[in-house]
Amino acid sequence: MNKLSLFLFLILGGYVFACNEALDFTLRKLDSDETQSLCEFSNQTVLVVNVASKCGYTPQYEGLQKIYSKYKDKGFTVIGVPSRDFFFQEYSDESEVADFCSTEFGVTFPMFATSNVKGKNAIELFKYLSDVTGNEPKWNFNKYLISKDGKVSWFHHKVEPESIELTNAIEEIL
Repeated sequence: MNKLSLFLFLILGGYVFACNEALDFTLRKLDSDETQSLCEFSNQTVLVVNVASKCGYTPQYEGLQKIYSKYKDKGFTVIGVPSRDFFFQEYSDESEVADFCSTEFGVTFPMFATSNVKGKNAIELFKYLSDVTGNEPKWNFNKYLISKDGKVSWFHHKVEPESIELTNAIEEIL
């Protein structure tokens, strides 16, 4: 997807809207050859999280699923991006990641391909989020909250998904 296409227009559900710059990326779906434009989420509040299956913060999947379930009908989604950037705390086989997320935590929010999220090899989405917030992921479960108008807020990996800090921020921009 062309980063210069700030005003890329999509038609979804009969509505026309501009793709906000923070979501002007295409990612491969987890354990699939299929790709998806994140512009499809431009009419929603989006929480992008770099996740891992074998991390001390992995229980946050439960909270991520709960806030996704609670707010999804109000125009909210969670986007999970597995990463092996932090001591290889993610399975190398994406089918194992998908199975783990589904069976251990009942994850139903969109999950995308295992990717680099920090440094020069980071995928463009995370380079963008790091640049606009000044906060590159320092560990698994960093959270980037993107409003419908493209404003991005960063939340430390220690901030629990169901915390007052994060849920208040979500509710303010829904």
